[in-house]
Amino acid sequence: MLHPNRYPMFILILMLTVALAGCGAKEGASAEKVQPATSDNGTVVLTEKAADRLQVETAAVREEQIDGQTRLVVPYSALIYDNNGGTWIYTSPDPLTYVRTAVTVDFIEGDMVVLADGPGVGTDVATVAVAELYGTDTGVGK
Repeated sequence: MLHPNRYPMFILILMLTVALAGCGAKEGASAEKVQPATSDNGTVVLTEKAADRLQVETAAVREEQIDGQTRLVVPYSALIYDNNGGTWIYTSPDPLTYVRTAVTVDFIEGDMVVLADGPGVGTDVATVAVAELYGTDTGVGK
């Protein structure tokens, strides 16, 4: 028999056991596996939940006058290097869609990358969660 001082603990344990028993999967119910992102040949498509978790941000490729010339620039945070030293950015042609795009870097100054070749002015490029997009795209970590 339980000592009277232990009744509250016994009741708490009993209540937790009953409550947790109802948390299991219902009979006949099946759990649907949802992939947070898909990747195909350099294109990553995120689910809304994955995008919320990653907090991907974008900025537009812009033109800037540098030494008297109009040049294409992107934020340095948009740039990623592959294992062979190739330089890439992820453009975003549609919501939740990111396409790995090769760029040629002329030079980097502070937080700005001056491109010798890249996407046109106004193209949205990912600037936050770029490494996560790259990992999903290339299978890094698998």
